[in-house]
Amino acid sequence: MSSEISLPSNFIRYIINEDNETGRYDNTVVTRFPPEPNGYLHIGHAKSICLNFGLAREYGGICHLRFDDTNPGREEVEYVDAIKEDVAWLGFDWGRHLYYASDHFEKLYAYAVTLIRMGKAYVDHLTADEIREYRGTLTEPGRESPYRSRSVEENLGLFDAMRNGDFADGQCVLRAKINMAAPNIVMRDPTLYRIRKQAHHRTGDAWCIYPMYDFAHCLSDSIEGITHSICTLEFENNRELYDWILDTLDTHHPRQIEFARLNLTYTVLSKRRLIQLVEGGHVSGWDDPRMPTLSGLRRRGVPAAAVRNFCERIGVARRDSTVDFGLFEHCVRELLNKSAPRVMAVLRPLKIVITNYPEDRTETLPAVNNPEDPDAGTRDIPFSRILYVERDDFMLDPPKKFFRLAPGREVRLRYAYFITCTDVITDEQGNIVELHCTYDPETRGGDAPDGRKVKATLHWVSAAHAIDAEVRLYSQLFFKEDPAGDDDFIAGMNPDSLEILSGCKLEPSLAQAEPGVAHQFERLGYFCNDGRDTMPDRPVFNRIVTLKDTWAKVQKTQGASG
Repeated sequence: MSSEISLPSNFIRYIINEDNETGRYDNTVVTRFPPEPNGYLHIGHAKSICLNFGLAREYGGICHLRFDDTNPGREEVEYVDAIKEDVAWLGFDWGRHLYYASDHFEKLYAYAVTLIRMGKAYVDHLTADEIREYRGTLTEPGRESPYRSRSVEENLGLFDAMRNGDFADGQCVLRAKINMAAPNIVMRDPTLYRIRKQAHHRTGDAWCIYPMYDFAHCLSDSIEGITHSICTLEFENNRELYDWILDTLDTHHPRQIEFARLNLTYTVLSKRRLIQLVEGGHVSGWDDPRMPTLSGLRRRGVPAAAVRNFCERIGVARRDSTVDFGLFEHCVRELLNKSAPRVMAVLRPLKIVITNYPEDRTETLPAVNNPEDPDAGTRDIPFSRILYVERDDFMLDPPKKFFRLAPGREVRLRYAYFITCTDVITDEQGNIVELHCTYDPETRGGDAPDGRKVKATLHWVSAAHAIDAEVRLYSQLFFKEDPAGDDDFIAGMNPDSLEILSGCKLEPSLAQAEPGVAHQFERLGYFCNDGRDTMPDRPVFNRIVTLKDTWAKVQKTQGASG
């Protein structure tokens, strides 16, 4: 049996415990979350954030937030600010431990010079295509560059000329001198520095050469005193280079540990593909509530605690696997069921006139804010002669198992009265536009005194007091379980991933709803005020998640219709 199978759900704790027992890092734990500021963070990054900051907190250590900003052509201050906001939203504080790889550029350059002096690095004038050709394949060794045998003095002069801007982009690079026949292709004289005559978002035009990620990353870890460099499995092959650089330079050596990245069904988590969605106009932006970005989840109304709970629940493993999106939604529902106040909203309104209720009368009825929270208390909701109910809650000729409103049928209005439908008003085209009902004043807020029962309870809002709103119903962005597996992944997008409803009627308490604060619209799902698009005269609410998992049913229907 593989030793990997016996690892605990978070095997990294076992490694840290072992290091603490042996005193490898003097019982100190210093981790880091090192994003590249070339895009927005997504839920896969949340797993790494929770892991790195969580382990540091658990062991009384420190977690650094460090931006590995070594590629000026792709990095922007916008991304730096968004990443800081996302990490803080998740509930983590880096304190004074905010770093940038660009903080270390001078030290990194000095380390590169040291490697040249040791005869372990050289300036190569092969083109990028030639370097790839010389590198060899998995079955064939590489060939040495004709520039590999340059003297230390010549390499020092050329590297200095690179820094001074004497060469054009791509004209030469600095490579490590390791082994062109190494079984691990990563070790076949990897590039350490390249020329990029582009302004950097922090250093401006001070540099025209920039370190490669593998070179800057391990040395930034070393400079900052990181003890455990935790990264995803795609960096496993690069660990040998990580170790070679630090061992060759004989500097502080963190322990690199790889774990399986998060893969989520019906979702793409590739930054390149997320950029395609944004730049292609398939979504409204990085914070589109259908996006798996943390900014998108936040705008949709997903609580940060639900994301943390999800990351803890899926565990940390050494083998890649795919998590069902339904588990994430379950974590969201689980939290919101306990915390979200209940309100009433009618998304597709149908007018009801209670003919035996006084025209000039309005009363307030007590409503429970959250039955799962005994301290949530109650609120008062207005009741009047004219109401709105959901159009789907009435049928003119109902089937046998339809128990909601129909001609001659009695139902309960939530927190209010029993009503009976007495008349149906239609327009010239035969569309139902209004219902006339009577109410039983003896049934206020509860059951009938005579013991009669009804089979359905409907939510409603008072027409005179309702606020008009736009409600956006979001669902999965992709139909396919593994959309990332297709080259044309855009073709697998769900055309019904967003439904916009205008003229929705909401109870008046929602006029004070704070952006991002979740409410349960009774019988409909969890919703929040959209902080970006809401205007004083035009509130917009996003659906966070349905009350139940409806995605499996939608997917099954889609498959059958296809």
